[in-house]
Amino acid sequence: MGFYDPDVDGQMAARAYLLTAEQFSDIAAQEMYRKPGENLDLAKVLESGRAVMGPGRYETLVCPGYLDGHPVLTFTAPWCMGDVEWNSPAANYLRNLGSGLGESHGWSCERIAEYLANRPGAAGHWTTETVTALLESAGGAGLRN
Repeated sequence: MGFYDPDVDGQMAARAYLLTAEQFSDIAAQEMYRKPGENLDLAKVLESGRAVMGPGRYETLVCPGYLDGHPVLTFTAPWCMGDVEWNSPAANYLRNLGSGLGESHGWSCERIAEYLANRPGAAGHWTTETVTALLESAGGAGLRN
């Protein structure tokens, strides 16, 4: 699992999808282990930038800004980055992230590996070289050299 902490300075590579409020509500309900079909009230998150829907993972809605006039919305945990113990990401998770970064940003395998190896949780467990080898062993789907 990965979580976004809006209170941490810095930049993070991301991928955005243009969804309706209903589609976002459906995806959020699935991640929150709630029954799909009810639309979330997005007024608070759009007004204040954050809305806590519950105590569980992915039950905090965040609006970090706007892209092309559309609000950027995501869901994350209510806790801060420094409040939890870090786990090293599994190889399959890194492959999935690497593929997404390659497809959405057109980054080279080496740039993706350097980025991922230096993210919290991966740093100290994965190196640029081991992530590069991992991505290359996956056939480099979505990656360029």
